[in-house]
Amino acid sequence: MKAKLKYTLGLLLSISLISGCDQGFDDININKVDPTSLAPSLILNKAIISTTYLDGVSTLGMLCYNFGIVQQIITPYGSSLSGGNYNQFNNSNTPLVWVNFYRNVVKQLVAVTDQTKDDPLQANTYHSARIWKAYAFMILTDTYGDIPYFEAGQGYISEVIRPKYDPQEAIYKDILKELEEASGALDASVAPVTTDILYGGNVARWKKLGYSLMLRAAMRLTKVDPTTAKTYVTKAMTGGLFESNADNSIIRHTAIYNNYIANHLAAREKTNFYLAAPFVNYLKENNDPRLPIMAVRYVGAKGGPEQTPSRASSDPKVQIGMPMGYNDVSINSVLAQNGVVSLWDFTQVNLTTVLKLDAPEFHVTYAQSQLLLAEAAFRGWITGDAAAYFAKGVRAHLEQMALYDASATIPEATIAAYLAAHPLDKGKELDQINTQYWVASFLDGNELFANFRRSGFPALKKNPYPGSEITEDFIRRMPYPDSEIIVNLQNVNDANARQGPNDLNTRVWWDKK
Repeated sequence: MKAKLKYTLGLLLSISLISGCDQGFDDININKVDPTSLAPSLILNKAIISTTYLDGVSTLGMLCYNFGIVQQIITPYGSSLSGGNYNQFNNSNTPLVWVNFYRNVVKQLVAVTDQTKDDPLQANTYHSARIWKAYAFMILTDTYGDIPYFEAGQGYISEVIRPKYDPQEAIYKDILKELEEASGALDASVAPVTTDILYGGNVARWKKLGYSLMLRAAMRLTKVDPTTAKTYVTKAMTGGLFESNADNSIIRHTAIYNNYIANHLAAREKTNFYLAAPFVNYLKENNDPRLPIMAVRYVGAKGGPEQTPSRASSDPKVQIGMPMGYNDVSINSVLAQNGVVSLWDFTQVNLTTVLKLDAPEFHVTYAQSQLLLAEAAFRGWITGDAAAYFAKGVRAHLEQMALYDASATIPEATIAAYLAAHPLDKGKELDQINTQYWVASFLDGNELFANFRRSGFPALKKNPYPGSEITEDFIRRMPYPDSEIIVNLQNVNDANARQGPNDLNTRVWWDKK
């Protein structure tokens, strides 16, 4: 009997101990610092950051194509660096915008809009995401033409793993619609989303960004649909555009979170990229006060190790841009006539101002918007004086230099003198406006490439490199990646049937001859 009692008591004690150990077991095994979900506002922040030059690889794609095509930054080297410098197809760099945007930006933005569309408390996050989504898709479609748009980013949400490609015309019409609806729906009476990385939840500035993007999108259509372009330019003005540089859409950097173009050109590519002669010559010939801010030359350098601070000069008189059309061997045949001792002696981007490690990166600016208004006024689409808009746009970019570094501030007297010497001349309006847009968009490779194709200005000469693989004077688009051809072949073929061959010569819809 005693043995049975001991057994019973032991069993009860064991059960008690087991039960006691099990209490709180679920709580103990939850990692309280590893989130299983993120607030949509934080995912939107990630999408905004991912839209910029996110890493060294994406930066290399911009350096090798966009900057070389518009003849602002060039390299004489081939292999992994070939692209716009040689007018050649480089399968390593042409897909980089596509890969980053679809794997990161689009996926994140579609997730945000899906999570917030039916939540009134997150309405401003929803509409802000729609605005940024329009911006992201503008970059994608401007780069590649017809792309997955309406079904894009639906893999996790609707299991659409082979999205159809939509015509660029339909994409732009929806982008304009989205910008109009989202900008108008933003509500300043709702508590601000203070974690917003772009404007700190300032709804008024998000509205101005939406309408300024609408202006940009509308002006893309000048050659193919001027009626729609005029309609939406007017709507953008009515809605309210950027009013100063304080409204600019900017990603700010620090000593820890670096500007990736700056990081790239200060490190592994330091001796490989140079300011192109057409850009340097334009600034020199016009006594442009931005030249010493944007440029530096290591005078007399005969190799990378000689590009030292003691040789560095930003004096406009000594700047010599690298001529177009040469590789690292043939460039040696024109050193003497250019007044340099080696290829390392040409002018480069200034790493102490516009490309210091914590330099900001601009997406949409007041300067760009004013210059677009100048063109719209010249075309008679809006009221106002084109020359006045032009002067405001140029002034804004001159003043924008101070946002890179206090040492880059251009004195008011210098600004006034430059504006007085460069008014908008009758008969040269489109050339002057879009050439200044070229300068004002420096380091924004996507916008440089797009507006150059749209406007045809500046009036650059064809890159004379003898190994060119294009039949057009300039590269018109990036081809679709091989990854798309492998996994989404039918939809790629449908796009090619509408748009033209999958190569560097095919023009996107709005890039009409």
